[in-house]
Amino acid sequence: MRPRQVGRRAVLMVVAVLAAVVPGAAVAQAGEQAAPPREHCSYHFSTGETRCFTTLAEATASPRDDRGDVIQATLFADPNYGGGSFTVYGSGMCEKDGVVNFQINLPDDWKDVVSSVQPWGGCWVWLYPEPDLGGERDGPFKENTPDVGSMMNDRTQSVGLS
Repeated sequence: MRPRQVGRRAVLMVVAVLAAVVPGAAVAQAGEQAAPPREHCSYHFSTGETRCFTTLAEATASPRDDRGDVIQATLFADPNYGGGSFTVYGSGMCEKDGVVNFQINLPDDWKDVVSSVQPWGGCWVWLYPEPDLGGERDGPFKENTPDVGSMMNDRTQSVGLS
């Protein structure tokens, strides 16, 4: 074996041991991004609560949740609605009044991973590269979009719904 390979294996072994021994420890190698989410989560504006499930069907089991909130958008980690998903529930349908009616800063594990989107509840989806709807936005995505394009693919940190 070449010394470089032994060093890399040693680093990987230390990472594996830390991950097993230290709860919540996360160590990434330089230059590598964390793997995109594989679970299917739903976020509820009315409570600020995020719940995660094994399947997309569980996360979107009803177009309305038990509080009457409606699905406003689903974001996907991979193109063509693949990988993990993040479904947003809001208090009602989006109004077409020229302003963002709902906004969310994505949780850390969803920052810089969105590749496809599905608008729901009459909403248009706007993607932003910075928190708090900052930076040059892309959209509106008015219909199911299997690939958000190079401008915002794996760059979204906040989402506006109008």
